[in-house]
Amino acid sequence: MSAILLQLNNIRQAYGEQVVIHDLTLSLQKGQIGCLLGPSGCGKTTALRCIAGFESVLAGEIILNGICVSSADVFVPPEQRRIGMVFQDYALFPHLDVTANIGFGLHRLTKVERARRVDELLHVVHLTEASKKYPHELSGGQQQRVALARALAPKPELLLLDEPFSNLDISLRERLSIEVREIIKNQGITAILVTHDQAEAFAIADEIGVMYRGEMQQLDTAFNLYHQPANRFVANFIGQGVFLPGKVINAQQIEIELGILESEIPHQHENGCIVDVLLRPDDIVHDDHSSLQATIVCKAFRGAEILYTLRLAGGARVLALVPSHHNHALGEKIGIKPEVDHIVAFQQLGS
Repeated sequence: MSAILLQLNNIRQAYGEQVVIHDLTLSLQKGQIGCLLGPSGCGKTTALRCIAGFESVLAGEIILNGICVSSADVFVPPEQRRIGMVFQDYALFPHLDVTANIGFGLHRLTKVERARRVDELLHVVHLTEASKKYPHELSGGQQQRVALARALAPKPELLLLDEPFSNLDISLRERLSIEVREIIKNQGITAILVTHDQAEAFAIADEIGVMYRGEMQQLDTAFNLYHQPANRFVANFIGQGVFLPGKVINAQQIEIELGILESEIPHQHENGCIVDVLLRPDDIVHDDHSSLQATIVCKAFRGAEILYTLRLAGGARVLALVPSHHNHALGEKIGIKPEVDHIVAFQQLGS
């Protein structure tokens, strides 16, 4: 197992009386890409600023490569932390060309060494032919890659990315997410991404921490966040889904309107109790031969698939992802069956 590069131990931060981060703890191994994911105001950007050294912490400690760089009594300034950062607006220097922007932080190197490092990074981010262009002559994706190359140039121990794709259109965002992950991994860099976009988090990060109201709700892989959410907030925030009432039969079975679901239930519930069962769109399968019927009340075409909103006989609604060649009309009844590999059930609200 790789050594731990970054450790946050119960850090706390507040603005006046408003506590923004509550006892946040996480660790990041060398070479790993982590992510802080959550809605606006959840504290993820504040956490990133504390790691970078732009803000101090009120309590807890931040340990970088075995050295405490921030606590209630210790504060190492940003320039001494060997941290690179890619900002939301890229923060490129408009009067400098691509080469000069990338090499800006390499003043300690000789002219030859600096030129060699810049050339290397121009190749890495596929901008060799744009080396003499200025930021205003570049596309948004090219500007983003220049900002990434500039942050990587001094070979930082840790790279921080603050909503780096928020100014790009969706198709470019998806493509660049994959490219950025490959670049970071190929460079052997440890990194943390902050975003509110789960698609970005899934595309880039090895491990994702979902935050809400300054607290870490779950730190896990994308697969586990989707299929094994720790609480209702994570279940609602990650992916799409609906809750149906269900009755617990035993530790492996829950009965819902669609039938009996069989799988190990992650949270303990007493036999016979009523719970809310999470159903994802991929848990409901279109089956023309099924006797279980549902009425289409809404449809969203997504290219290869159609997301149907279906009304069950009892009035509850579920979602189903169906290959788009099954193009059914609103009001039409279709056969469905549940195929749930991971049961997720929570105690009913108010019970």
